[in-house]
Amino acid sequence: MPSSIISDTSCFIVLDKIGSFELLQHLYGEILPTPEVAGEYGKPLPNWVQIQAASDQTAQSKYAVHVGMGEASAIALAQELPDAVVIMDDYKARSLAQRLGIRVTGTLGIIIKAKNNGIIPSVRPLMERLRSTDFRFSDELEAQVYLQAGE
Repeated sequence: MPSSIISDTSCFIVLDKIGSFELLQHLYGEILPTPEVAGEYGKPLPNWVQIQAASDQTAQSKYAVHVGMGEASAIALAQELPDAVVIMDDYKARSLAQRLGIRVTGTLGIIIKAKNNGIIPSVRPLMERLRSTDFRFSDELEAQVYLQAGE
């Protein structure tokens, strides 16, 4: 397992909307959002979520020219922590992180991992709840989720 899991805001918001925020704790134990991400989320966070700021504000500012501030801060923090994985859904932010050599997963990856680790019996109910939110994904991506989850 990676040594540090850093989450962007979208994962927190989406999992909260579908009543599955605790999947993060079950999968990883501790999640590290930045103060910017915590501020964007705007709700109290449980004690297993430990806010941690990126030290390199110059890198964070440089990334913020291309992506949102929460995403920029998460990427900057991931560069400072060995073996970090960032959870983010925005295509542009994911591409930037990957170009910088940072491992990335997204909310759908979290749901697949939860199923494959036996935390949830099926991804289908969560995918159905996701469809009722403003979280957008293609039919092809949804089919990939079912395939990777063995459903």
